[in-house]
Amino acid sequence: MIKHSIALTKSKPGFWFIVNKGRLYLTSDGLVPQGTLANLTVAAEPEQICWLGEFKQQPCYLVVDHDQIADESSWHSARSLLTQDETLFQLAARALQVALFLQTHRFCGQCGSAMHLVNWELAALCSRCGHRCYPRIAPCVLVGITRPGQILLARSTRHKAGFFSILAGFVESAETLEQAAVREVKEEVGVDITNLRYVGSQPWPFPHSLMTGFTADYQQGDIVCQPNEIAEAAWFDLNDLPEVPPAETLSGRIIRQLQQR
Repeated sequence: MIKHSIALTKSKPGFWFIVNKGRLYLTSDGLVPQGTLANLTVAAEPEQICWLGEFKQQPCYLVVDHDQIADESSWHSARSLLTQDETLFQLAARALQVALFLQTHRFCGQCGSAMHLVNWELAALCSRCGHRCYPRIAPCVLVGITRPGQILLARSTRHKAGFFSILAGFVESAETLEQAAVREVKEEVGVDITNLRYVGSQPWPFPHSLMTGFTADYQQGDIVCQPNEIAEAAWFDLNDLPEVPPAETLSGRIIRQLQQR
């Protein structure tokens, strides 16, 4: 990502991903604003405008808006774009993650001096000690576990009653994705898995995760829920599931793929 000339950017038409406190501004029709920045009622300092990529052959920009939010109904979670277009959601995810990066890297974590964005890549650089930082990405594993005719689903303590999903957890330092998948399943529900297979990935800006999906076969063990993490877990008939994540999410896609086997 390269920071563009602000004077040129303001007069150039494109898509504008306006972020305020982790939320995205959408029009009354639920769309990402399109046009020129001059036509948008947002405030932005020059260093708070970044190029994100292209959508429908038009440039896409991040605008970090620090103004007080007057109309709460115009600000939304990036999840609002999941059902519209996958590319649009990915750009929104990028916008939210870059906005958080800009917010949390104004000062150097090594010497405390002010940092600035370099103009040839997405990085924050301290001109005093040379410390350079890049946006944080936290990889997370998702694992859909099956045995004949059934899938293992769990409800996190953070989710409402009746809502279940596949197992998930963050990758730890010096750990492979595969090792994390096996460890997280064992820690969260106490069972062993085998035949781990990679499915795909999805950026998840809540706040800066990269979801990596797997399927696996149940090997052995009884379900024992991890205290303070898993409220309940059980085997469900693949043809009779509780409420699960929507198909637009990676976890929802994995569940539906397992149903179609």
